[in-house]
Amino acid sequence: MLHTKSAWLRAAAPVAVLALPLALTLTACGGKKEASGAKADAAKSGSGETAQKTSADRAASSGLKPGQSGTRKFREGSGKLTVTYEIAAQKVYVGTEADAQKLVSDPKDAKGLVAATAFVKYTNKGGGEVTGLPHVDNQAEIYADGRRGGLLIGAAESLPGCEDPVDIDSWKTGQSHVICQTFMIPKGAKSMEVHWAADDADEDPLIWKFAQQG
Repeated sequence: MLHTKSAWLRAAAPVAVLALPLALTLTACGGKKEASGAKADAAKSGSGETAQKTSADRAASSGLKPGQSGTRKFREGSGKLTVTYEIAAQKVYVGTEADAQKLVSDPKDAKGLVAATAFVKYTNKGGGEVTGLPHVDNQAEIYADGRRGGLLIGAAESLPGCEDPVDIDSWKTGQSHVICQTFMIPKGAKSMEVHWAADDADEDPLIWKFAQQG
């Protein structure tokens, strides 16, 4: 569910907004186009069952409801450890424009904007223990009315229920953590989506849809 909260800040110091322009919604990544010769013929003559499964998987990953989970592999640290994560965007908290202005050094930077925080639960399902700072949470983004927000650095850790990844020294198989990301989005957005996709993955992003309330 999408929640609106007016006084969700506990940190008084302004935080930084990453200079990310609002961008068009991510499109699903297509398959590789290197197939040729016999490989291409085999793909063409492949079973419709595989194509239907791929289509179904894509539809499932792009239409998740709040709290539903999807599974993806992610390379942590130096890339030597590939961890399978179960990922579920649980909720999004949205503050007021006045709240957003308190979060930045210059209130003018937040004119017409609000801060939205995605609460995402990650569960290590296998692949090994993650030691040191995890990076899986860096792949979460918030889109409002089809446009990506600007990342707000340092705000999420001030919210109750959000864990600071800096404090996660050891992440073993079976363990879960709720890590948050905060983005500046236009005030009055009608719909919101939380996206998660690995930079180097050849898979469609996981997308959770949240409808604005009120």
